[in-house]
Amino acid sequence: MTARIYGGIDIAMKVPPHQFEATLAFYRDTVGLKPITEKAPAIGFELGPNKLWLDEAPGLSQAEIWLELFTDRFDEAAGQLAKAGVVRCDAIEPLPEGFKGGWITNPANIVHMVREPEAW
Repeated sequence: MTARIYGGIDIAMKVPPHQFEATLAFYRDTVGLKPITEKAPAIGFELGPNKLWLDEAPGLSQAEIWLELFTDRFDEAAGQLAKAGVVRCDAIEPLPEGFKGGWITNPANIVHMVREPEAW
């Protein structure tokens, strides 16, 4: 049996400090997306059925997009991904102890969070 992996709802944009305020203003003021305020200090916007989260990332020189994938059985999905040669990169950003998920990258080095929906 294989674990089903499917699209999540969160998109994270990791933005270097020198571009963060302008990027925030772009989505808030120029585009006019509805802000998500219930997870302050996290800064997010409604992006259709998805949520776009802006994270200030001091270690970056340019912005990156990180995507989310869901699975109902993370351990099984992680095994499937490993068997397919997908490399885990959990050191990229700390996750809570016991979290049912992990970080991977696709062949183009786009970071993906693979997690059980109720894990966060």
